[in-house]
Amino acid sequence: MQEEVSKSLKKILTTNLFVEIPEEQIGGDDGLQSVVGLDSVGFLELRVICEDQFGVSISDEDFDAENFRTVNLLSALIVKLKAQQQGRAK
Repeated sequence: MQEEVSKSLKKILTTNLFVEIPEEQIGGDDGLQSVVGLDSVGFLELRVICEDQFGVSISDEDFDAENFRTVNLLSALIVKLKAQQQGRAK
């Protein structure tokens, strides 16, 4: 599931946030700020898009530099939040 989320995140970066790096060249461990070039507004937009697209709520506590540092870290957070949400729904 994390791989699917990572692919979706790369598509979001290139389609919704218009980063200049082609989707297939964005590495899972590339820095979203240092390599991909997101700024503070881009990170806010990414948070909202992720909440909408993946059906999760990213708390202010989870919206930190570490969780949003790379595609891999963000996808891990989303998978974790979805699992927690599904656990509460049962």
